[in-house]
Amino acid sequence: MLDVAASTESPKSAEQVQAIVAAAGAAGRRLEIIGGGTKRGISPVVASGVLSLAKLDKVIDYAPEELVLTVQAGARLAELEKLVAAEGQMLPFEPPHLGKVLAARGKTTIGGAVAANLSGPRRIRAGAARDHVLGFAGVTGRGEVFKAGGKVVKNVTGYDLSKLIAGSWGTLAVMTEITLKVLPAGRTETTLLFFGLDERRAGELMTLAMGTSAEVSGAAHLPAFAARRPPLKADLATTALRLEGFPGSVTARAEALLLRLRGFGRAEALDAAHSRDFWRHVRDVDVFAGDPRPLWRLSVPPAAGWQVARQASGDALYDWAGGLVWMLSDAPAAQVQAAARALGGHAGCWRGGERAFAPLDPPLAALSGRVKAAFDPLGVLNPGKFG
Repeated sequence: MLDVAASTESPKSAEQVQAIVAAAGAAGRRLEIIGGGTKRGISPVVASGVLSLAKLDKVIDYAPEELVLTVQAGARLAELEKLVAAEGQMLPFEPPHLGKVLAARGKTTIGGAVAANLSGPRRIRAGAARDHVLGFAGVTGRGEVFKAGGKVVKNVTGYDLSKLIAGSWGTLAVMTEITLKVLPAGRTETTLLFFGLDERRAGELMTLAMGTSAEVSGAAHLPAFAARRPPLKADLATTALRLEGFPGSVTARAEALLLRLRGFGRAEALDAAHSRDFWRHVRDVDVFAGDPRPLWRLSVPPAAGWQVARQASGDALYDWAGGLVWMLSDAPAAQVQAAARALGGHAGCWRGGERAFAPLDPPLAALSGRVKAAFDPLGVLNPGKFG
C-alpha cells in the first residue's frame, strides 16, 4: 500500500477521473482507488499510484418528495445522513462508519460504503446497500465513461450493473456519481434489551423475534465480554431488538413482542434517544476499537451464528440476528475460515491480517475473472484486492 501524501491524484470531475485511468492503462500503471481511506487496510493493494475521490464530494440532486438522492462518490456519509435526516428521511441500509474500529483516519464516503456493499443493523429488514442503488456513473479500467440505472425507482432497463458494482471494492470501475433510494425515517423507536442469555439462547430469541409480525429492524447480541466494554458498559450479556415507526405502532408491537418472548426473562426498554445511540455503537462495532487482536467479519446463516465463536476460538458481537459476526480472534486464518465454511458462510480478516478475502471456489473464480476482464482487462484498478 502506498503513502497517500506522496502519490495521490485527486480529480475534481468525472472527466479528470477518466483521463487519469486512461493514462494509467496506457502507461502500464496500477491505481489504488480510495474515498475517505477508512478501509484501505482491508486487503491492501499493490499499486504505483493512488486515485482519491475525496474532492468529488458534491450533492448533485436531492428530491425528498421523490425519495431520490444523487451525489458524487466522495460525498461524506455523515453529511448525507444529516441532509436526509433534516427532511425526516434516512439511508435505509444504515451504512456503518468503521474508521474507529479499523484504526483508520479519514471520513467514510458514500462511494466507499457502496463499493464495499456495507450495511448496518437495518439490513435484516431494509436490505443491503446494493438494493438501494438506483444508478451510478463511473469509469471502467479501460478508461471508458459509462452510466447504469437511472434516477427513478422503477427503472429496470438493461442489466442491473448497480448490484454488480456494489461489493466489487473498486476493482471493476471507479464510481463518480451514485443515485440512491432514501426512505422516510421512523417517527420514533425503542429497543428491548434482554440480559444474561448465552449465545445459543440469544440466537433462539432473535430467530423467534424475526419470525413474528413485530417488524424488528435490528437484532443483535453482545456477549458479556463485548457488553462490558465502553461505550456500552453493561454488566451482563445483552440481546437487543429494535422496533421503529409511528409511536402507537411501536408501543403495540413492543407489547406483543414482549408477550411472545416472555420465556426469555424480563426485558428493559430503551427510549428513542438511547436506542439510536445503542445501535450506532453496534453498527460501528465501537466495542472492539483499540483491541490489538485481529478483527474478523463473518457472514453465516443467522440460526448458526451463535456457533462461530466456539468453533473459531474468539470473542464476538452478533448482528443481523446472528447472520453477521464481528469477532476478535488470534486463531489461525485457516481455522476461522474453515469454521465459517462449515456453517455455510464465509469469513474475512478486516484488521490485523494480510488478506481479507478467502480464495473463491474455482467456478466462482472463473466467473469473477471473466467479469474483471470485461471491465478492467489491464488490471488497472485496485490490483490484488481479492488476492
